[in-house]
Amino acid sequence: MSTQSEFGAVRAVERNDTTSIRYTVRGPETGHTWILIHGWGCRRADFTALTAALPDDHRVIAIALAGHGDSRSTREVWSMAEFARDVAAVTDAEGVARATVVGHSMGGAVAVEFARLRPAVADRVIGIDTFHYLSLYPPVAESAARRLLDEFAADFPAGVRGLVDMGSVPGTDPGFTETIFAKMAGIPESVGIRALEGILRWDMDEALAAVTTPVSTLAVRRLLNPAAVDQYRDRIGFVVHELGGHHFHLEAPEQTAELLLAELSSDRDGPNRRYS
Repeated sequence: MSTQSEFGAVRAVERNDTTSIRYTVRGPETGHTWILIHGWGCRRADFTALTAALPDDHRVIAIALAGHGDSRSTREVWSMAEFARDVAAVTDAEGVARATVVGHSMGGAVAVEFARLRPAVADRVIGIDTFHYLSLYPPVAESAARRLLDEFAADFPAGVRGLVDMGSVPGTDPGFTETIFAKMAGIPESVGIRALEGILRWDMDEALAAVTTPVSTLAVRRLLNPAAVDQYRDRIGFVVHELGGHHFHLEAPEQTAELLLAELSSDRDGPNRRYS
């Protein structure tokens, strides 16, 4: 099934009886392919302006993960690996042979898992403000994970508010922050909590060791923990910038596209050379 919007063709793929994934495709099949994966509580529409800023002769596929936006699922497993299977269902359906996989926040973890699942397809993984939150990656201690999940279960909106505040930087437009909060708080609570548990259980160290795909991240300077750079500089390229907060791809889509294109053409050796 396919419908047309001003931003491309909107299509759906049925993974099984429990899961239907919707996505948008823009650009020719012969162009360089980008796979865009949103973060926790977010939407594929978050990439609309970014998609428009990428070259017209590139193919851009923006995916709504299960339980987010207009993708539906009643499944029981909400791990990063299972989300990666959502992405693989789309790339299989579209016949994608090679692609640069971009993931925002939780989407970065999904992108790495996709690179493990489809190593021949994932030419490169680029995170959007992800991989450097040491309070999430690698997996959180069981007591800390249970405490956070219990807090979300007790007051889901308050938990979402905490996430939004954590990703904000001084000077952010309050109206923008409220828009982000309203969107993220709109995720079904059951999906949100189980997906959050999937993040907390994800072992980034183990995942990175299992893939050979080059991995980098566009990291917000004021949100970047230098300890993460020290720990992962030999495996992850840190491209540090000041374009906004955690959702900077919405605040500055054209500049984000420029960073992505520069990273696409950069030397793949010596990942930490871009950190300063």
